[in-house]
Amino acid sequence: MAVKVIVQLRAKPGRRDELTNVLHTLMAELGPALKEKGSLGGAFYEVVDDPDTLVEIADWETAAARDAVMSDPATGEAMAPVLELLAGPFDATVVELA
Repeated sequence: MAVKVIVQLRAKPGRRDELTNVLHTLMAELGPALKEKGSLGGAFYEVVDDPDTLVEIADWETAAARDAVMSDPATGEAMAPVLELLAGPFDATVVELA
């Protein structure tokens, strides 16, 4: 069953725009490969009352598909520039239609 993943990313103070640019570049580069692995796409949103936070809402074919991508060492390498811009760990919640 398809799932949505809601990811909250808190940038280091004043670096949300830089984080947004890095994420868009990363998704442009990895998008086709992610689709082959079960990604159905997603979008990034700025939190209106928090100038340092982004939320990604992503669709995946299954939670297992997303888990496989996230546990792949290549994903960790690709995410390194993103992680450098974060104030702390990101929070991800996987949900499915009730």
